[in-house]
Amino acid sequence: MVEFLTTLMLGLGLAADAFAVSVTNGLCHKDMKLLTGIGMAASFGLFQGLMPALGYFAGSMFAEKIEFIDHWIAFALLAGIGVNMIIEAIKERKESKENPDVCSYPRKKLTVGAVLVQSIATSIDAFAVGIGLALAGTDILSSAITIAVVTFLCCVAGVYIGKAAGSALKDKAQFAGGAVLIIIGAKILIEHLFF
Repeated sequence: MVEFLTTLMLGLGLAADAFAVSVTNGLCHKDMKLLTGIGMAASFGLFQGLMPALGYFAGSMFAEKIEFIDHWIAFALLAGIGVNMIIEAIKERKESKENPDVCSYPRKKLTVGAVLVQSIATSIDAFAVGIGLALAGTDILSSAITIAVVTFLCCVAGVYIGKAAGSALKDKAQFAGGAVLIIIGAKILIEHLFF
């Protein structure tokens, strides 16, 4: 149960970027159809689930060689990603104050290509997290599925929040996601050092 809750928190942390992009897409494409929103959320979920699996298998190849420092590497990866997300949120908050028009790009129809690029861009961090999961000895199948489902649900909600409420939640989601990743990284480090 504890491992599932940790994975759920990890999924929420990783979903923060995709959620923020979904809010922005909902804000900038208010006429988005239901199937388009679900398809976009599915694409984000698929990549968020796939990337940790790829990172996990890459990390597994090196796990034996770096076993004595694996917990430090997992902590550094997760904390580094978390800190980066918080820094990006601060930058976005500053930019949105200077330029209140969040939709600075043209409000063209959201294309499959644009969604794929967004999906890859928001899931790159998940690859590094997958390496950390391999070093922590986590079950990757259940983790990848949980991360994918959590991301999908967050992104569906994000689209409709964006359509209804605007950009107020975008940087807050990134702050929260970054904090969650740092906490999980610290948990892995503490478990390996003291338990």
